[in-house]
Amino acid sequence: MIRGRLCILVAVLTLLSATIVVSAEEIKIGVLVDLSGPLTTYGNDIKNTLEIAKDDINEYFKSKNMPYTVEFYVEDTKVDPNIALQKVQDLYAKGINLVIGPMGSGEVSNIKSFVTSNKIIIISPSSTALPSLLGVTKPEEKKYIFRFVGTDDLQTDAITAELKDLGIKAVVITYIGNAWGKGLYETIKPKLAKAGIEIKSYVEYPDPPPADFSPYIAEMESAVNDLLKTYKPSEVAVVAFSYEEAATILAQTKSDSPLLNVIWIGSDGCALSGKALEVCDKASKVGLYSTLFESKGKAYDELKAKYKERGYGEEPYQYAMNAYDAAWVIALSYVKVIEEKGSYDADAMAETIPQVTIDYSEGKYGVYPVTGEIKLNEWNDRASGDYAIYYVTKDCDWNKAGLWVFAENKIQWTHKPEAPAPAATTPPAEEKPAETPAPAEEKKTPGFEFVLAVAGILAAAYLLRRK
Repeated sequence: MIRGRLCILVAVLTLLSATIVVSAEEIKIGVLVDLSGPLTTYGNDIKNTLEIAKDDINEYFKSKNMPYTVEFYVEDTKVDPNIALQKVQDLYAKGINLVIGPMGSGEVSNIKSFVTSNKIIIISPSSTALPSLLGVTKPEEKKYIFRFVGTDDLQTDAITAELKDLGIKAVVITYIGNAWGKGLYETIKPKLAKAGIEIKSYVEYPDPPPADFSPYIAEMESAVNDLLKTYKPSEVAVVAFSYEEAATILAQTKSDSPLLNVIWIGSDGCALSGKALEVCDKASKVGLYSTLFESKGKAYDELKAKYKERGYGEEPYQYAMNAYDAAWVIALSYVKVIEEKGSYDADAMAETIPQVTIDYSEGKYGVYPVTGEIKLNEWNDRASGDYAIYYVTKDCDWNKAGLWVFAENKIQWTHKPEAPAPAATTPPAEEKPAETPAPAEEKKTPGFEFVLAVAGILAAAYLLRRK
């Protein structure tokens, strides 16, 4: 009898347990990242790091007896604005109205209208263009669009400080022709003018990037050659507002090009790029000193350990860390809205995220951000932060050259760049160094011995006549 009751009790508990699992609400979060385009290195890193975020958040809900789970629905955009629009429309059709991404500012700009009209919440971990370049004129127009990375206004301050500190007097700027690339160029232009740094030329190339960069390289070479008539190589730099195609540009640059005789300054689009290491002979020569938003918080070490344990690498990139924090903020904000409103409300979600971001930053949920304090401005963009400067070493690796400190607007160098050493030149085969000629045979000149010989002949003739 007792045994039978125990069996019934076990069955009931099993059924209740199953019911609890089934009734847990799944928080569906779309992920728009680049898995096969010019930002593949960072896109795959975001995807991997969000796997850790999913486990951490779900474990948190379980420990708090909260009936929620998160699930990510990853889509590859190739950083193509048109593909990004198609993918966000696909996600919305599946009932997904919370999104991490997209990565590029051009993508954010292109999906802005659809996102706004359908009240889709997005948090980009890496879009940095100024709001005006996204087609936004008032903060309320960006109500549903959040960004957890410093904008290009900050980054161009860092790059300007970098160029000034290196004594650069003139630059040639190349950039990808989208909102992000154009935005960086337009934002830095007045700052360089104020700093007394000449922009000799700018070279815009299309988005998506071309397979053949030779006409753009030729234009850059011409401009650098002109600058080298006036300035020393150490006073000239190439500034590249590029994604990972910066590696393609270097790969297609000839080894005797003047472009390889000056420092290259990159940006967050190519910092820590795996593709740059594939051309490290050239990249290490010019340095490719690239700024990258860098902020680490209390939870960073724990994330780093999990990341390494899963075999993803030594540590996640900053964009992936931004995405990790974005996942927590979305999940926590969603739960807060549901518990307060009884059902999901997009407008309430947009109003809740800024406050949850503050509470999350302060550890009020018992967890902390991996990227440190996240402070949003009126545009829902991250308002402050430092920038690390990375460069390609001769060992074919990325290393930190320094840090631009926001509070001081100064660079703290650990490896201060120097102009590349000029390429060694060898004389052409037909121009062999002239050999030292063998001493010419000394011509005999009439001297003492000649005089004696003549005197001897005259003496002999005199004696003969006397005989």
